[in-house]
Amino acid sequence: MNKNNKIPTHLAIILDGNGRWAKKRGLPRNFGHLKGCDNVEPVCKAAFDIGIKYVTMYAFSTENWKRPQSEVDELMKLLAKYMKDAMKLSVKNNMRVRIIGDKTGLSDELNNLIAELEELSKDFTGLQLQIAVNYGGRDDIRRAFKNILIKAEKERCSYSELAENISEELISKNLDTADIPDPDLMIRTSGEQRISNYLIWQLAYAEYYFTDTLWPDFSKKDLEEAIEFYSGRDRRFGGLKKG
Repeated sequence: MNKNNKIPTHLAIILDGNGRWAKKRGLPRNFGHLKGCDNVEPVCKAAFDIGIKYVTMYAFSTENWKRPQSEVDELMKLLAKYMKDAMKLSVKNNMRVRIIGDKTGLSDELNNLIAELEELSKDFTGLQLQIAVNYGGRDDIRRAFKNILIKAEKERCSYSELAENISEELISKNLDTADIPDPDLMIRTSGEQRISNYLIWQLAYAEYYFTDTLWPDFSKKDLEEAIEFYSGRDRRFGGLKKG
């Protein structure tokens, strides 16, 4: 990779293609999810080595509950297993791990593991990893407005006062990613070219990179190719090119 490449501060990834990876090999879909889970650490390590500070991964969406119950059950078991494994990985890699999404829709067991993982890693200064579980971009915004209204009611703020104070900054401060910079680059694996309700507020000015590589096969080389693409983009954020 070119040493002069621009490096994104925050990388968002949609981990797509686990089921197709397994199907191509005549294996159960759950084996693909397991293989995809195993790929999280090497990609995170590669990202940190390149100089990326934040990585946010889409693990389970609010729409994924529509999948067959047997697959959902297996995914929940896999998420619980990953939370346990991530405790060791976070210590090993000095990596902070946070879970974004609506945790009220998750089991008590999973919520307890999440709380333990987040507490354990809260002071780690290496890669900052966010995992989106039971997450949807629209739901994130809905919950942000709900939080704003609840706070306004507690402060006995009138609706006219609230309307005057609604700003993009206020909304951002009430999203799941409140203290995290917006993504600079979004990668989706497996060839699909849509963001599927992922970080729809936060990705407003991100560069999008789509690759046919299935997530379990996504490697450091694939990541470097995405960075090459990103480095070649002219990010003006609505302004004009200088010079």
